[in-house]
Amino acid sequence: MAAFHHLSVLPDEVVHYLALKPGGIYLDGTLGGGGHAALILEKAPEALLIGIDRDQAALAAAGARLSAHGDRVRLVHGDFAAVAEHLGNLGVAALDGFILDLGVSSHQLDTRERGFSFQQDAPLDMRMDTSSGETAADLVNGLPEQELERIIAEYGEERWAKRIASFIVKERAESLITSTFRLVDIIKGAVPKAKWDERIHPATRTFQALRIAVNSELESLERGMRSALDVLKPGGRGVIISFHSLEDRIVKHIFREYAEGCTCPRHLPVCACGKQPRVKVLTSRPVTAAEAEINDNPRARSAKLRAVEKL
Repeated sequence: MAAFHHLSVLPDEVVHYLALKPGGIYLDGTLGGGGHAALILEKAPEALLIGIDRDQAALAAAGARLSAHGDRVRLVHGDFAAVAEHLGNLGVAALDGFILDLGVSSHQLDTRERGFSFQQDAPLDMRMDTSSGETAADLVNGLPEQELERIIAEYGEERWAKRIASFIVKERAESLITSTFRLVDIIKGAVPKAKWDERIHPATRTFQALRIAVNSELESLERGMRSALDVLKPGGRGVIISFHSLEDRIVKHIFREYAEGCTCPRHLPVCACGKQPRVKVLTSRPVTAAEAEINDNPRARSAKLRAVEKL
């Protein structure tokens, strides 16, 4: 297996919006190779860093990278959706800040046997946690056609979802679809060549959709966001980096929900709902990477950072 490598996006912006302080307790809920975690430990003396990841390879790489920080680091194998449970197991009641970087790591994309990429032939897997759960092949070969269409249309925002689902069902009746390249060929056959976008591979959106479905990414994001926001201390900061519109929409809406105050009808003389804002949104619009960073790390181009502060 290839050595773990990944460039963390928007590093300076993450440090800025976390407003790190010495001795704080910080969570990296999508640890990856430990890039953001290393920055937090460097910039916040005596801080405790809790890192969560579903990928055992990522945890191993991050553990090696962060080992010099000794007992200032606690690593957890699991889904950040269960952050409250993970923190409880560590005896941590509240956080001074958290970072969620929702991007798929370069390592995951580039490691052939993980099956994330349509550019390498591999088993059709796509699981972040390879120790459990259904693979992309399980979904492709087992789901009803209408459910496949829904996933591809909803999670991939793919206009050709109906044709792609139909072609998949027809092909799997002949033999099971177990490799990335076979699925790519099916998608290419389903999308009329005259309609291919020169800027994006015809399989991109379907592969994104399957990855999101396999890993329950949007459900994990919503659960993890709410849990992390709930355990932030007053003045604590939450920073989330998303990479596509579905994620960014969820982040924006939940931040707005937590920032909203009274929702009573305007004609009421006094508030009856008692609702108070729980956070202050620090980014009126998403923060994006500078051109210099994009030149060094093209995957930063689609990154969007949003941040809040707990009231």
